[in-house]
Amino acid sequence: MTGRKGRKTTKKPDVVRCAIYTRKSTDEGLDSDFNTLDAQREAAEAYIASQKAEGWTFLPDRYDDGGFSGGTMDRPALRQLLADVEGGKVDCVAVYKLDRLSRSLLDFARLMEMLESHGVALV
Repeated sequence: MTGRKGRKTTKKPDVVRCAIYTRKSTDEGLDSDFNTLDAQREAAEAYIASQKAEGWTFLPDRYDDGGFSGGTMDRPALRQLLADVEGGKVDCVAVYKLDRLSRSLLDFARLMEMLESHGVALV
């Protein structure tokens, strides 16, 4: 971007509020100091941090569904995440792998439609 007298100006990026969703279908190993939900979160945090120059920041709220199947939408953290999306608190949802969000193609399509209707990106 060029300002007055041809000087380059930099525009501060808008903040992109990123929610991190994690899921493990069984509760086996979740009582460990560092478990798969932590590893998924760490990977998502690293990706979000790599986008810091674009204004990305991760939300401190945890959306962790340990011991819940991806074949159902009836998961407490997912319900809270979707409520926060509807409430305008989230701009981006980060997942380690898409199957963490849903193992059902129909449910995944519904989730994508809902996210898109609120202008929320999925990464």
